[in-house]
Amino acid sequence: MRVTYFLFFFIYIFYGTSYLHCQVAASTYDTKDRPVARAIPINIKPVIDGEVMDDEIWKQITPFGDMYQVQPNFGNPASEKTEIRIAYTQETFFLSVICFDSQPKKLVVSDPRRDANLDNTDAFIFVLDTYKDGQNGFVFGTNSLGIEYDGQVDNEGQGNRNVNRQQSGTIGGFNLNWDASYTVKAQVKEYGWSAEFAIPLRTIRFQAGKDWGINFRRNIRKTNEIVYWAQMPIGFTLYRLSLAGTLTGLELRSPGNLKVIPYVLGRLDKDYSSGERKTETTPEIGGDIKYSITPSLTLDLTYNTDFAQVEVDDQQVNLDRFNLFFPEKRPFFLENAGLFTVGSPGEVDLFFSRRIGIGDNGSIVPIIGGARLSGKLNRTNVGLLTMFTDDVNEAGIEKNNFTVARVNHEFKGRTALGGVFVNRSGLESSDDYNRTYSIDGKLGLGRKARLSGFYAQTSGSYDTINEHAFKFQADYNWDNLEMRAAYTEVGQGFNPEVGFLLRSAFRKPEALVLYHLRPRNENSKILEYRPHVSYRGYWNFDGFQETGFLHIDNHWEFKNGTEIHTGINLTTEGLLEPFEIYEGVIVEPGTYKHAEGQLVFFTNGSKPVSVNIRSVFGGSFGGMRYLNTATLQLRSGEKFNAGLTYQYNKFELPGGDFTANVFQTRLTYAFKPNVLLQGLVQNNTVNRLWAFNFRFGWLQRANTGLFVVYNHNLQDNDPLNNSIIIKYTRIFDLVK
Repeated sequence: MRVTYFLFFFIYIFYGTSYLHCQVAASTYDTKDRPVARAIPINIKPVIDGEVMDDEIWKQITPFGDMYQVQPNFGNPASEKTEIRIAYTQETFFLSVICFDSQPKKLVVSDPRRDANLDNTDAFIFVLDTYKDGQNGFVFGTNSLGIEYDGQVDNEGQGNRNVNRQQSGTIGGFNLNWDASYTVKAQVKEYGWSAEFAIPLRTIRFQAGKDWGINFRRNIRKTNEIVYWAQMPIGFTLYRLSLAGTLTGLELRSPGNLKVIPYVLGRLDKDYSSGERKTETTPEIGGDIKYSITPSLTLDLTYNTDFAQVEVDDQQVNLDRFNLFFPEKRPFFLENAGLFTVGSPGEVDLFFSRRIGIGDNGSIVPIIGGARLSGKLNRTNVGLLTMFTDDVNEAGIEKNNFTVARVNHEFKGRTALGGVFVNRSGLESSDDYNRTYSIDGKLGLGRKARLSGFYAQTSGSYDTINEHAFKFQADYNWDNLEMRAAYTEVGQGFNPEVGFLLRSAFRKPEALVLYHLRPRNENSKILEYRPHVSYRGYWNFDGFQETGFLHIDNHWEFKNGTEIHTGINLTTEGLLEPFEIYEGVIVEPGTYKHAEGQLVFFTNGSKPVSVNIRSVFGGSFGGMRYLNTATLQLRSGEKFNAGLTYQYNKFELPGGDFTANVFQTRLTYAFKPNVLLQGLVQNNTVNRLWAFNFRFGWLQRANTGLFVVYNHNLQDNDPLNNSIIIKYTRIFDLVK
């Protein structure tokens, strides 16, 4: 009966609305006709203050900037004019933009932090493909406050999941956590707003003597507009570098680059769990060295590596039989992370940097030091990482060396072939080791389709069989249609100790079909419908199905920024052995087939108050489950942001009923864009844990500066541990 109800509900909302009241908007045009801009060499540097119109240097340069909508009215010219100018010296790349706006008092700024999400603000973002390989690039952006926004693109942004700032960086596609050393300033005037960027050439890697790929995106929030200079098909983003325009006129030499980034730190820790309530004071010094061997190849050295300023992990509850994924947040490992990413992100990661310096229970393992060589030799990406960790006697952890070697050659036509070697060696025993070997590649089939995959083997100081894993995938994305089909297999003995496996020993087929439907009527309140169906299934090597998930959904995106997702899930869970899903609640062996409904609703995130609600309700393990998450986002001007999230998980199972809830409050107050006070308060009812993390940051170049961090944890209302950390780090340029 539940299945019939859900199917009837879906047919009504999908067919009744999408097909009776919607026509497909055309999204095709000549993508071969890409725009071209020219960079102008200058001898006198402009004053970087955000004011463009009165600067004599910019007045001498002819602007460009015809931009076209991808939403709300695909293909139409932008409703507001944009003027872009580009200049350079042998040391610095300069860019200025004037974003004309007929209502400058209505400009939206939702978050003043560095790297804050710019989707819900009036913003200007650009990408530089400095190798002109159509695959990799550097992203810079800002808003009318002049915040610094930067990141790295690899593989045209593909492989990236929809994750927030705290979760991005290690899963391929786009690395928001890369922080460059550059200057950006903005001003709001009666004509709109303007911004200026000064990016030292030593900050980015490039190949001298070549044109660059380039594209620009502007957000105009009062009309919910997204516009591009080099037009993008529906469903594509700025990261699709093979469709970018071209920047000519660059006659650059190789700049020198040698940076020393030391830190000093003092911390006070108090541990209540031992009963002694002992207070420990620890001073530390350490730092990094960054040296550009060539403009495209960089050597990074690190000693006594520390990440005290990094935000703590988000609390999670495990309501199935498989591993939880906690993302990497540490800056040293996030730079160039996409280069070392091989596998199936979030499910079979052959290299997972959290294995270095973090124990299985989240404890800290001291990092003695290490080195990373990364960059490009012509069309070949190369990466070498080696790190040494100290022992932790009380946890039974010995000293280890971790080494990763990566090479990936890019051919024309979105095609590449590469390999990776990952090794962990115990320094106190020659018999303590684990190794992973892999080859991977992709084959571009024109602009519309791609084949990709990897094959990997592991070996170590153990006796096992079937130490293999592989995945093959086919993608098509064009003319509003996205399709994907893939097959993944992980052998029973596959054991990448420096990687991440969501689950072990499985065979998994999966597929997705998604279509973008745009109403032709420009007066329609609907921006887009996205009907789609996806499936993934897991079988063990005896042919027993452990999981099946058929998802049928339609996304309703309105022009005012509201979205509604309505769908159903048909699920299968197979158990060969009982497992404890919650303390005292046992799920017995068997095959459980169920249906569940899914509803997602969120409002325009650029408003001072916005909400995001996700609800899943239906059968689970012979009973019922209700998974509900609600987030309330509050904003007061450009200084204060607050996000309150409550996850309510209720299960009614044959083995017992229970609830497992997580409460989270994330607060930010910006005295200035580079002076911030941030707080994260979390409560996990499963662990009966309250966790408090407060951070004050006085940021300088490339996210360095002064940090003051306070952590406090309670379990069962009793103190567990707390710490106060003061850290100062600074960049010294030794080559000018």
